[in-house]
Amino acid sequence: MKSLTLWPIGNCQVSALVDDAAGMVWACQPQVDGDPLFCSLLDPKRDTPPDLPAGEWRIYLKDQVSAEASYLANTAILSTILTDERGAKAEVIDFCPRFERRGRMYRPVSFVRLVRPVKGSPQVRIALNPATDWGAKDAEHTNGTNHIRFLTEPQPLRLTTDAPVGRLIDGRSFRLERTLSFFLGPDEPFVGNVEVEVAHMLHDTRRHWKHWVRGLAIPLDWQEVVIRAAITLKLCQHEETGAIVAALTTSIPEHDGSERNWDYRYCWIRDAYYTVQALNRLGALDVLEAYLSYLRNIIDHSEGGEIQPLYSVSGEGELTETFAPGLAGYRGLGPVRVGNAAYSQIQHDAYGQIVLSSAQAFFDQRLLRPASADDFAALEQVGERALASFDQPDAGLWEFRTKSAVHTYSAVMCWAACDRLAKIATNLGLGDRAGYWRKAAERIRKAIEKKAWIAGEGRFSAIWGGSELDASLLQLNDLQFLAADDPRFVATFDAVEAGLRRGDHMLRYSTEDDFGLPQTAFNFCTFWLIETLHFVGRTAEARTLYEAMLERLTPAGLLSEDTDMETGELWGNYPQTYSLVGLINCAVLLSRPWSAVR
Repeated sequence: MKSLTLWPIGNCQVSALVDDAAGMVWACQPQVDGDPLFCSLLDPKRDTPPDLPAGEWRIYLKDQVSAEASYLANTAILSTILTDERGAKAEVIDFCPRFERRGRMYRPVSFVRLVRPVKGSPQVRIALNPATDWGAKDAEHTNGTNHIRFLTEPQPLRLTTDAPVGRLIDGRSFRLERTLSFFLGPDEPFVGNVEVEVAHMLHDTRRHWKHWVRGLAIPLDWQEVVIRAAITLKLCQHEETGAIVAALTTSIPEHDGSERNWDYRYCWIRDAYYTVQALNRLGALDVLEAYLSYLRNIIDHSEGGEIQPLYSVSGEGELTETFAPGLAGYRGLGPVRVGNAAYSQIQHDAYGQIVLSSAQAFFDQRLLRPASADDFAALEQVGERALASFDQPDAGLWEFRTKSAVHTYSAVMCWAACDRLAKIATNLGLGDRAGYWRKAAERIRKAIEKKAWIAGEGRFSAIWGGSELDASLLQLNDLQFLAADDPRFVATFDAVEAGLRRGDHMLRYSTEDDFGLPQTAFNFCTFWLIETLHFVGRTAEARTLYEAMLERLTPAGLLSEDTDMETGELWGNYPQTYSLVGLINCAVLLSRPWSAVR
């Protein structure tokens, strides 16, 4: 298998991954960081009948020979056409309801599936076997005439359907002669006729996504790529709080046997910053506004502006890392981790990312809630932490677990926090505060230029007092610390490219870490390379490299975190927000202008 052939659906409350043959193989409830009711993606360690795999909801035809999946245009709604050996066909429609109803967004903890006969007389089978306790056991169930109740954790769910319930329980195939509707949601009576109500949900959800996409300011080139990446980034936001998760999955390893299996179903301040930055370029202000609300709550609950690298989607700070013994892992490559010990790490770059994410709210008059002087005062606490921390060791953005250093990227992010606070203060007419933060930024800049500079090589190091190379040095330009034509940046870029580029791929770093030498390329770093090639005037090369990255997209048009440099196989959690951000940012930078079609 060359790629993760998985198709995300969701509604910004729950999400699921469907494989390319109508198997729902991953879904958590009541939110993205909850217990997975569908977890066959991570291979439950127990014997179940071959036709009723643990932790899965699969729809297939008797004597099926093919399946073809695709999204309905500009939506998060998935269509899969199943074909049997006689040429009979059926269509499976998968989505999570999302639309405005009674003046609010309706996004229940629910998964909807429709099965439609398309051609001939297909015989369909529904294999539904939710799991609980992190894949350790099948969810117990009871049933009525038109529903099945599953005792899943942390809350029971109910399947309401107009399909023959007995056939779902005994697992026998039956002739598909009409559209069947399935609504798996809260354990409460379903109001109304399920066929009629689900049809309305499909119509309204499709309309909602099309209108959301219609409001995006997309580039002329690579529109399908940008739209699919934008929709998927939207699915990575937990709208109730505004948190943005790094990925929808846990423990898909960075490469075969690496044990670099991390739980990414949480909100990293760093990842979310890059996500809102990309979506802002497309005009998706709803994501920014919701995330700023999340940040304000994080700041209010912090002590003296001290910020963790990541939080749960509900804003909880303690994310103790444990293992799920009931799951063997993706392709059997465990362990499966729940929680992430990085929450307790020291990562100083988070201070800059909070300020940079918040800065737009002080200037953008389109926002429903523009930032105020009180918000600035709260944000200054974060700035003070940046000023106190910029020259102190941390784990860095790559979250080293057994070593620390003063990382240039973290220091520059702290500089950016002070620099942007000065600009915000100026905009608010707070001259004394603007002067204070300008002096703070200048102090940090001088320290970076002294401590991270390698005079003998005429470039910056990734670590103060060292000579290490790190792809994050390419961000010196994007963060406005150095101009693209500054000889110091050009020399640093030349060194990073020579040391970390591997053909069409880019490494984060090439030195050993807690788990040995990296063996896969980090997709986001490759996009940083593409951006930098453009900024230094090598735009034709940047476009060629971007097109090469597009060849690695999954059938769903998405990317995971890492790529095997030899085989092109995708590894790491999926879909990865970093990688989707790269797809958007590079398309915006490299596209022809709209004036080209006039």
